[in-house]
Amino acid sequence: MMGVPTLCVVVLAFISHSHSLEIQNPLYRSKRSQENLLLDPSSCASRTEQQVFTNPHNFSVDIRMPGVIPAGSDTYLCMAFPVPTSRDAYIVDFIPHASMDTVHHMLLFGCQTPVSTSSYWDCGSVPGTCEDEASIMYAWARNAPPTKLPKDVGFKVGRNSGISYFVLQIHYGDVSAFRDHHRDCSGLSLRMTSKPQPFIAGIYLLMSVDTVILPGKRVTNADVACDYTSHPIYPFAFRTHTHHLGKVVSGYRIRDGKWSLIGRQSPQLPQAFYPANKELSVKYGDTIAARCVFSGEGRTSKTYIGGTSDDEMCNFYIMYYMDSKHAIPFMNCMETGSKELFEHIPAEASVPIAVSPGHMNSMMHMGHSKDQGNRSPLDASKADQVLDQDYHLEPVSGWPQSSLQLGQVSGLALDSDSNLVIFHRGDHHWGTNSFNNQARYQQRSLGPIQQSTILVVDPAKGNILKASGRNMFYLPHGITTDKENNYWVTDVALHQVLKVSNDGRDSTLLALGEAFTPGSDSRHFCQPTDVAVDPETGDIFVSDGYCNARILRFSAEGQYLSEWGAGSSDRRRRVPFQVPHSLVFLPDRREVCVADRENGRIQCFIAETGEFVKEIKKEEFGGEVFAITYSPAGEGLIFAVNGESPYHSAPLRGFVINYSTKDILDTFSPNKKEFKMPHDIVETRDGSVFVGDAGSKSVFKFTTEKSHRSVKKAGIEVQELEEMETIIQTKLRPEHNMSKTAAVQEKQAVAQPPQPQKQREEEEDQKKKSAVKPNRGGGVLPAIITTLLLIPLVLVISIGVFICWRRNNRCEVKTEPSSVGGILGKIRGKAVGTLNLGNFFASHKGYSRQGFDQLSTEGSDQERNDEDSSDSENEEYSALPPPQSSS
Repeated sequence: MMGVPTLCVVVLAFISHSHSLEIQNPLYRSKRSQENLLLDPSSCASRTEQQVFTNPHNFSVDIRMPGVIPAGSDTYLCMAFPVPTSRDAYIVDFIPHASMDTVHHMLLFGCQTPVSTSSYWDCGSVPGTCEDEASIMYAWARNAPPTKLPKDVGFKVGRNSGISYFVLQIHYGDVSAFRDHHRDCSGLSLRMTSKPQPFIAGIYLLMSVDTVILPGKRVTNADVACDYTSHPIYPFAFRTHTHHLGKVVSGYRIRDGKWSLIGRQSPQLPQAFYPANKELSVKYGDTIAARCVFSGEGRTSKTYIGGTSDDEMCNFYIMYYMDSKHAIPFMNCMETGSKELFEHIPAEASVPIAVSPGHMNSMMHMGHSKDQGNRSPLDASKADQVLDQDYHLEPVSGWPQSSLQLGQVSGLALDSDSNLVIFHRGDHHWGTNSFNNQARYQQRSLGPIQQSTILVVDPAKGNILKASGRNMFYLPHGITTDKENNYWVTDVALHQVLKVSNDGRDSTLLALGEAFTPGSDSRHFCQPTDVAVDPETGDIFVSDGYCNARILRFSAEGQYLSEWGAGSSDRRRRVPFQVPHSLVFLPDRREVCVADRENGRIQCFIAETGEFVKEIKKEEFGGEVFAITYSPAGEGLIFAVNGESPYHSAPLRGFVINYSTKDILDTFSPNKKEFKMPHDIVETRDGSVFVGDAGSKSVFKFTTEKSHRSVKKAGIEVQELEEMETIIQTKLRPEHNMSKTAAVQEKQAVAQPPQPQKQREEEEDQKKKSAVKPNRGGGVLPAIITTLLLIPLVLVISIGVFICWRRNNRCEVKTEPSSVGGILGKIRGKAVGTLNLGNFFASHKGYSRQGFDQLSTEGSDQERNDEDSSDSENEEYSALPPPQSSS
């Protein structure tokens, strides 16, 4: 009997050894995975890590430049690396190891035959990257973070894919970064699996090749569009690229004349793959279009498309997945879109996204730009929650835990500690006798409100933390806070906007408008309703209001800057405001949105100029929108509440709206009580929503359901290779190099998603209990557990060996045949196939060909960001499986 277990152990060892030999390749050496970028040239060669004994399917590959020093600026260097297995394999994660201080961009190509197999070569001119067709699989620039693919999705390489080599291309923009003569080992790690993936990832590249940007011209658009003529694709991420003249790049799917946003971003932000619009597919007959917006201001000569720092680029990447049996790894579009087609492009595509140095560092993925540096795990998971199909706001019963004794609740805000700020009218009411026909307040004899009109409330329990605002206001309306935590309030009886300290002294720091005197010039208001504050500049925006139909902009010191409305002076003849009732500033978009109450719509404008951007108007609003707030999560979320209208009939409720698509994602309302006059709305960083109701003199709290799927996230889990990641972490040697330690910690954070608070607390309690108890068992308990685990393992292996012996006297591992073989190089036609820019740039006067080979698509702007933006959060993408019927 002892012979069978012994034989099983031998067979297992033989299989493991054979598999490890299959992964190993004589062209590289296996080394420990290290994150230090400035290694000795002999130690930064490409390498793999395979975890034979934990999970034989999973392994990782490091592809690094072998300690190079570029000869000059705008140098393109390439190196080839064989796919480290003769089987089919799938890339599920790209982890870059580079800094924009040294590297302008990296591209990873896949092909059958590279131009060279030497350690590296200059690929910026004639040689190029691949002898045959090459597919872009990954692109990186501007300190972009790692890119994760959805679960069950991978880039296919190896046996039947047509890709047997990786070619890494690195563009070194400014050679001055090498004044210290260090050797560069930049590159990336690929996390891979040999487990077949149901869906195959690919890249669709839209690229302008003939745009000319005139010197001094404020706006130049580069439009690209192609009809899609292949099997359905499902975009899950997008990436933009221009040099420093680019202001915004937007990509769309056009179906039946309707433009649906795939993604929109400033190319001056870290050029990562950002999450694409969820549940968006592209099928045969659709059109894919993109627009890049450039400004030629500051240039003295024409700017062309090219690969050097004096040129420009217009690239929009779509990372998609397809069903494995139809997989196409790379497609491209370089057709100039027709003017007639782009006459219908949404207005947002032409609106620049302003990026300040602070904005560069704070706005990454779907975070809150205002508080990015101090985001809690709840904030980090919120972006995932809002895109979850199970996301829904439900009322919180029992909040507040004790009565707040409120008057008409007119305004809500958040302070810097995320406490709820309530603005209410105490014992004053706005009735039919409050104002005369000239909008002058008729109840001054009542005096100001004696109660505390500003309450700071704990958002969790509802208890009052601080109270102020006595004997100051007559009819409070809107409230917001600035970065110094001062209150900006409006009083419709005073016709004023006031800046009030939050120190409890009730001191007025600034007053705009003349008390009790309505007017329509730059020094007077008429029943102003709300204030929005730009957190960067301190500028304030005032919605004015019940009498006037306008938005005014002031500096932080109260200096009048500008105003806009939608009246007779508007050249587009838009419908004028009817009670602009609520304002919100969108920090990530540099826009101001207005709840135009009586018109039942939401309108958004460029904050600096007042230029119209978009309008959201839904039948579900019932003709009136009372208040709005905004969250940068996802593609941007607008939270709104409606009101009763004499002309329409619709239930009073709250709405969650996708800013980009204008779709209503969720509606919510109280259970026990009903809204009577929902007057203001605010959303906290943990995703809770509060609604202040003037009619019922109360505040309602809503939060997401407990049953939302935070792991599966819309049906497909994010790809994780946990067994492999664990082994890599244990093999890393501790180093005193701080940059290396930080990189390892960042990698661990990527591999281990944040645990729920309750679970973490239980684990900490358990650890504390374990620490108190003395360890009397020594190694006995682990030995017993190990023995118990080995017994069933030995039995299973014994049975397997016996069955194999009975069948064929040997064990054979069968792999599923791939239907993708040979597809590379067989697909031709518009928007599908290879991209060859070499001949194009060589034959067009005025264009520089340097840096362009068969698939060189990005050049240099020689810009540097002094702030390191590499420690932004890593977004985990989640995609839906292909629907049964096209939508």
